[in-house]
Amino acid sequence: MCQLGEAWGDTNCSRKIIGARYYAAGLDKANLKLNYMSARDMNGHGTHTASTAAGSVVEGVSLHGLGEGVARGGAPRARLAVYKVGWEEENGVYLATAAVLAAMDDAIYDGVGILSLSLVADDDSFGALHAVQNRITVVYAGGNGGPRSQVLFNTAPWVITVAASKIDRSFPTTITLGNKQTLIG
Repeated sequence: MCQLGEAWGDTNCSRKIIGARYYAAGLDKANLKLNYMSARDMNGHGTHTASTAAGSVVEGVSLHGLGEGVARGGAPRARLAVYKVGWEEENGVYLATAAVLAAMDDAIYDGVGILSLSLVADDDSFGALHAVQNRITVVYAGGNGGPRSQVLFNTAPWVITVAASKIDRSFPTTITLGNKQTLIG
């Protein structure tokens, strides 16, 4: 099913994105200016995570000419079904548990193989269990915060929880001047 909406037409569904739905029940109408009333994300988070998981192969990618190579998602031949349940608000994200559970039920009905959920909430873990019982692999985000850096969310034993860490993302270049002084920048 390709549910049409604001900034999301029937051409947005393709051989790559084979389905799209959004769940806006309970959404405060005052926050609509922060969101597209459709499956499309406003801030790029969904697009980023989808391309990490299933982005097509792109040749000649670089960062300002450095490190040129090939970019691709983990499963570039995979197809995507999009289920938008999170909505930007002035001070965070509106996320209704009922919407998440409805999206999980739709994903089961649609026959997806993997659910990738960038959610930090344990309220819907039994919905995830229902998906797992229907032979769907469920992957959750570990979280982006907490009282300490070691805090982890989404720890139900039937899901895969993933997290990331930080590394130095600089691309240093060393220059040696005529007076033998070395500069790194």
